[in-house]
Parts: sequence; structure tokens; C-alpha cells
Amino acid sequence: MSKYDALWRYVAACGASSLSLTFADIEAIAGLPIDHAFLTYKKELSSYGWRVEKISLKNRNVLFIKET
Repeated sequence: MSKYDALWRYVAACGASSLSLTFADIEAIAGLPIDHAFLTYKKELSSYGWRVEKISLKNRNVLFIKET
């Protein structure tokens, strides 16, 4: 079980083909602060049919894309 499972389930339940979440949204959904470990854990998202497309440190958001 990953510490980001709640976030991956949330993203997978999205009906759209892309989803943008702020760092604050991600922290609220995951129930923990986002940190550098997110870069390692993001690989797990592919098993849910999604990927992390872009992480913007400036805008403090993450763009998720549904894999086709």
C-alpha cells in the first residue's frame, strides 16, 4: 500500500481525460504533505491508467493525464 493510494484512487475516479490539482488539493486528498518522494511514487499511477504529465513548482500544481 502506497502513501499516495488515496490520491491515485481520486485521480482514477475522474471522468475527464486530464486533471489539474494544486499542491494543497493533493495534500488534502492524500492526507499528507507533498514532498520529493512524490517524484518516486508518481510511477505507481500508471497502474491506474494515468500519468503525471507536468509538475509546476512555480504554480504549485500537478497535471495528470489519462493514458490511452
